[in-house]
Amino acid sequence: MRFVLTVLRKELRENLRDRRSVISTLVFSAVLLPLVVAALVSLMVRHGQNQDNQPVTLAVVHGERAPNLLAQLRQYRIDVVEVDLDDSAARAAVRHQLRRIVLAIPDDYASQLARGQPAPVLLYTDSSDAAGAADVARVRAVLAQYASQSARLRLMARGVDPTVLSAIAVQDVDVATPTSRSVLILGALTTLIMMSMLMGGLPVALDATAGERERGSLEPLLTVPVPREQLIYGKILAACVCMLLSLTVSACAMALALRHAGLERLGMNENMDPLTVLELIACCAPLAPLSASLMTIVAAFTRSYREAQTYVGLILAIPTLPLIFVSTLGLRPTAWLMMVPSLGQNFQMIGLLRAEPVSAHYVLLSVSVSLMLGVVAAYAAGRLYHREALLG
Repeated sequence: MRFVLTVLRKELRENLRDRRSVISTLVFSAVLLPLVVAALVSLMVRHGQNQDNQPVTLAVVHGERAPNLLAQLRQYRIDVVEVDLDDSAARAAVRHQLRRIVLAIPDDYASQLARGQPAPVLLYTDSSDAAGAADVARVRAVLAQYASQSARLRLMARGVDPTVLSAIAVQDVDVATPTSRSVLILGALTTLIMMSMLMGGLPVALDATAGERERGSLEPLLTVPVPREQLIYGKILAACVCMLLSLTVSACAMALALRHAGLERLGMNENMDPLTVLELIACCAPLAPLSASLMTIVAAFTRSYREAQTYVGLILAIPTLPLIFVSTLGLRPTAWLMMVPSLGQNFQMIGLLRAEPVSAHYVLLSVSVSLMLGVVAAYAAGRLYHREALLG
């Protein structure tokens, strides 16, 4: 154990001397990235508020045929602009984004409405225009409300109680708390925190084999009268320390930055108090030994530092793959899923951000499996150092 700690101190001292690596790891990945995320969240909050307050511009063709409908639209802050377009011109205007939404009133609108028949209207939109989706939804909602009011008036004119059509009255009860709703925006934080942790130990893990071989210092290092596996264990431990340092800085920077994101303007509340930050760090920490060992194993099969960077970059993508399936399939925590590294950590962090911790049984299962796999991977990395081909 004494030799492992000696290698640990040596690796940490050498990496701290490399100021470029320290700055790129701690400043860019652990500090700058959380600040960028917080800025994006704040921008989303402000954009959402401005979008709700700003009126929607709606181009209407032959608006004189539906004065009551236009009055209803104006009541909901929809600016009606009269235009003279035929069908092909309306399609072209929306397709080329000259007009975001065009509403056309056919000539039989008034007659159909007078006879109690469905009165047709044409709404020209572009479903591929993501920026205008909210405006289209607002216009559709007002049109649906006007149609519902017209239908009720028709029934009342015929002496029929409009409530006859409402066989079921659905009353929505939203049990989400301001903290749990914030996960809709902050759900990506789990991936960013784990990626920041992995980036923190990447330079140390790559230097363990590829860097030493490229500098020509690997062969003299292996001639030291110390068990070879203890040398690699010290390097893996150094990578784990750097990962935990990057994880701590990233989580703290994220918590401080989100304090000023303004989520409360959307009825949300971030749960990033000091205790939660410590719990987030504790959730990700068991993943460090496994990640550092895998990076070291991959680096052992490369010839240069640049080649190692190429292959180890694939390991950085591995933690995100299970998270893609979670978001796509809407998976919930189960005993089997908690045993998947990075996936179990993701479930734990989501629970903390929602202020709904995962059960202790699931946490113990995730931690034990991640640590066990980390020990197995570290042992495999130690065995690799006994291969003479490692020098060639």
